[in-house]
Amino acid sequence: MPVLTRLIPSPVVVDINAGALDDLAAVLADQRISASGKLAIAISGGSGQALRERLEPVLPGADWYPVADGTIDSAVKLADDIKGKQRYDAVVGLGGGKIIDVAKYAAARVGLPMVAVATNLSHDGLCSPVSILDNDNGRGSYGVPTPIAMVIDLDVIREAPIRFVRSGVGDAISNISAIADWELSHKIHGEPMDGLAAAMARTAGEAVLRHPGGAGDDEFLTVLAEALVLSGIAMSISGDTRPSSGACHEISHAFDLLFPKRAASHGEQVGLGAAFAMYLRGAHEQSCYFAEVLRRHGLPVLPEEIGFSVDEFVKAVEYAPQTRPGRFTILEHLALSADQIRDAYADYAKAIGS
Repeated sequence: MPVLTRLIPSPVVVDINAGALDDLAAVLADQRISASGKLAIAISGGSGQALRERLEPVLPGADWYPVADGTIDSAVKLADDIKGKQRYDAVVGLGGGKIIDVAKYAAARVGLPMVAVATNLSHDGLCSPVSILDNDNGRGSYGVPTPIAMVIDLDVIREAPIRFVRSGVGDAISNISAIADWELSHKIHGEPMDGLAAAMARTAGEAVLRHPGGAGDDEFLTVLAEALVLSGIAMSISGDTRPSSGACHEISHAFDLLFPKRAASHGEQVGLGAAFAMYLRGAHEQSCYFAEVLRRHGLPVLPEEIGFSVDEFVKAVEYAPQTRPGRFTILEHLALSADQIRDAYADYAKAIGS
């Protein structure tokens, strides 16, 4: 008997609109995630604390847990603190990417569903089955269940610094480069591809790439938020980060590892990495279009624009394949020397009009 359908791991609730935060208690109750209101809510000391004052009156049964940082130690501490209290219906991560990643890991550790309430749109980890946490060896990726609910209040998103929206744009657009790398690996090495995951991630990236709006436009913010959620679901479908992580992310990881105190935002780095990777694979026209869109959103397209010299960029690209052993991208395929990377970069910079 053939399998005609499959179950897709995805949130029960995706609520993206202006004022969504005001409906949080009702949404959780209506969907039977937490009819009792017994929630463990992880917050940051910044925007999370301000939102706590707003939400406490409508969530009287919740306990609030300030999270110091995005480390594995903070995630383990949160899990231990939650275990020592009353029985909760769910864990809520209220804040940016670090808080949500900590909450995802803690929820998995204590066996509770997790609700992600994002206060910015800086990257596609909001709804992914992965927690990125700092540890003693740098930074690690930890597999976790997908959030059971995803709530994004556009009013809150607009209040966050614009750099977070820009970062999200870079991360979303980089999907297109990541899918091209996946297709390359499939062609050269026969790596299995999940067509649904690839279609979802590519569509998300193209929606952001082609949209004429910007950070001050609710329609664009909705498209960006939906794209980041779809990217996370695509990763859940494929069971890894392949739909959204290729050479673009390897280059970003290299910046993080080689220059940890100088690295730019994740979205800035992967956007730049994606534009350069597209050029390396011969998609020169598309690379130039990437650069045009990134510039329109205020994102960098040259390493100098995020404080790195050409020599440092060449070093990062050369080192990049070591950041993800076993992953095959255009970087591993070409296996360029430092001099060849330098020459390719000079051509790229000339093509995009440095």
